[in-house]
Amino acid sequence: MAELSVCSVLVTGANRGLGLGFVQHFLRMPKPPQWIFAGCRDPKGQRAQELQNLASKHPNLVIIALEVADPSSIKAAAARVGEHLGNSGLNLLINNAGMIKSKMLDAETLEDMTETYTTNTAGPLLMGQAFLPLLKKAAQGSPGSGLSCSKAAIVNISSIGGSIASSFGWELMQVTSYRCSKAALNMLSKCQSLAYKEHGILCVALHPGWVQTDIGSSAGHTPPVTVDDSVQGMLKVLSSLSEKDTGAFLDWEGKVIPW
Repeated sequence: MAELSVCSVLVTGANRGLGLGFVQHFLRMPKPPQWIFAGCRDPKGQRAQELQNLASKHPNLVIIALEVADPSSIKAAAARVGEHLGNSGLNLLINNAGMIKSKMLDAETLEDMTETYTTNTAGPLLMGQAFLPLLKKAAQGSPGSGLSCSKAAIVNISSIGGSIASSFGWELMQVTSYRCSKAALNMLSKCQSLAYKEHGILCVALHPGWVQTDIGSSAGHTPPVTVDDSVQGMLKVLSSLSEKDTGAFLDWEGKVIPW
């Protein structure tokens, strides 16, 4: 399997969990990206310490202030990334930032649903809109007519919890607002794939597995998949995607997940 090769990548929610895992894996590649943009809410804060340590050692890693629930923060981040890239475009946008509220169905509130949707669904929508010019530029600058993650792609980190056909984990965690937001994110991924195909941009939704992160462990159980294994699997899947896969909902091992 050819390793994923990209000149530039942006990962949201990059200060911990899967986001940090993606950054670490990109840095470890034999041919790492020329630019790795790590988006997080507070780049100088304590929670971004690990990112700061990595950035001090790797000049190709740029930490970007980014709150995906705030449209003005997204616009500012897009402008800053554009400045760094100059005449180049952005090859890969990984919408990883997400949130969960561990609640039973009866305890869900309007505020829970709104806040979860804003981060998990509206965030990736607004990110796609703001970074579309840079993604288009990358697609135009790449040879060939097909779609691939090396050319230009939006990857939305979703969850099997958003699969209407599956009731995975219901007994462990109902998390209705989270499930609804991820089902909506899957539809967004499909819509993006239809709208952006003509611009040469591939769009997919990925289920990372049940991973040992803050979200994965929120039900009080230790999930079976490590961050390292999940990210390695997802990068392998991304390296194999082509035009036929745009709009798909896949897991970290490349299996199709029912909507």
